[in-house]
Amino acid sequence: MGDKHSQPHAIMVPMPLQGHLLPHTHLATKLASHGLTITFVNTQHIHHQITKSQPNDTEDQDDIFATARKSGLDIRYKTVSDGFPLAFNRFQNHNQAVEGLLHVFPAHVDELVGNLVQSDPSVTCLIADTFHPWSATIANKYNLVNISFWTEPALVLSIYYHLDLLRERGHYGSHDNREDTIDYIPGVKAIEPKDLVSHLQATNTSTAAHRILYKAFQQVTNANFILCNTVQELESQSLLALQEKQPTYAIGPVFPNKATKSVVVATNLISEFDCIEWLNAKPPGSVLYISFGSYAQVTKNVVEEIAHGLLLSRVSFIWVLRPDTISHGELETSILPVGFEDEIKDRGLIVPWCSQIEVLSNPAIGGFLTHCGWNSILESMWCGVPMLCFPILTDQTTNRKLVVDDWGIGLNLCDRIKPITRMEVAEKINRLMSGRLGDGLQKEIKKMRQKLEDGLAINGSSQKNLCQFISDVKAKIQT
Repeated sequence: MGDKHSQPHAIMVPMPLQGHLLPHTHLATKLASHGLTITFVNTQHIHHQITKSQPNDTEDQDDIFATARKSGLDIRYKTVSDGFPLAFNRFQNHNQAVEGLLHVFPAHVDELVGNLVQSDPSVTCLIADTFHPWSATIANKYNLVNISFWTEPALVLSIYYHLDLLRERGHYGSHDNREDTIDYIPGVKAIEPKDLVSHLQATNTSTAAHRILYKAFQQVTNANFILCNTVQELESQSLLALQEKQPTYAIGPVFPNKATKSVVVATNLISEFDCIEWLNAKPPGSVLYISFGSYAQVTKNVVEEIAHGLLLSRVSFIWVLRPDTISHGELETSILPVGFEDEIKDRGLIVPWCSQIEVLSNPAIGGFLTHCGWNSILESMWCGVPMLCFPILTDQTTNRKLVVDDWGIGLNLCDRIKPITRMEVAEKINRLMSGRLGDGLQKEIKKMRQKLEDGLAINGSSQKNLCQFISDVKAKIQT
């Protein structure tokens, strides 16, 4: 193919969700710092949300990678329609939006990729979120190297990868699923059905989300390469099983590295609140950080019980409570108990959004009440903060198993069978934030953090895997 392909040029398309956008932007800067050219594609709606959340004086709002190019990284930026007008509320019309991702969005991506390939012959690769159900089809159509980027644990990927096994054995896809232990999935230690991802526990498997899953995990078997946002030593069993099937590279955690830390890339879909001055006035380890992520849905009752539990616990806290975290409507002050904000005064801070890794890395933070999104778990491990787990959707139930049962770096907030209660919230918060139990969690999380640091070191497994991946991609392009 000649010298023009000596460095790969990849089109990268994340899922249009906050939790997927973050690792994709970090991966883009990481690959570009190794000499690759990246054309990064956001939906027009995601781009609109990002630019709306930025300060008014921010330069180059129409290109979130402008500072990356000023730093010498070759990252281009494109937007594409997801099939809906900007004013369409994708959160409140979730099912319709998911149907659009399945049936409408792929046509717009196909058109964009076709135009990019035609106008720039240097384009050689497609890096798509594993959940996209069209990646292999479009990559094959334009003769591109097909790279799947998995943003969740390798354990979850291995479970999804073997959906057929679960269906055959009766643990998934029937109205009367088996409830005994699952001990036959390659790379997965014995796991209980209650710890499967929420989609695989559902009795109705005909939803748009399930149809996306079926198609996506048929397509992933056709990927030339799979990238995983995890560390080989952290999930060796699951990764080895996947690596026997396809070239799979653990390159995580995908955080900004020394070469890209100065590169500012806008990723927030809501304006960020600066909590650092407030935190700096608090004693070390005294503050609980609470966040249910950008896409998790919690009920009004859960919010009320957590609020009352916080009052009973008497701990200081920062609570990220953004409007679309609350299911079935906008966040209103009436959702919080009457007089709650007066009672917490200087002890508590409620914000719509913040820089999570900045907050978690502050010495004042002593614990994290989390929905167990994978980004949150990696960041909490990286910052050495033990977790109080309240999984809600998707992979979060399985991630909880890793945090609490396998790694011993967190506690369950409740057993998910009985409703959450304020007394249990208060008791678990106090157990997390003080006493010998907290010390034990701290000891284990230091071991986990060391694994992340070792993986990202110069001769670490993640760094070696990334270099091997780039070498293998170049070889694939030549053939």
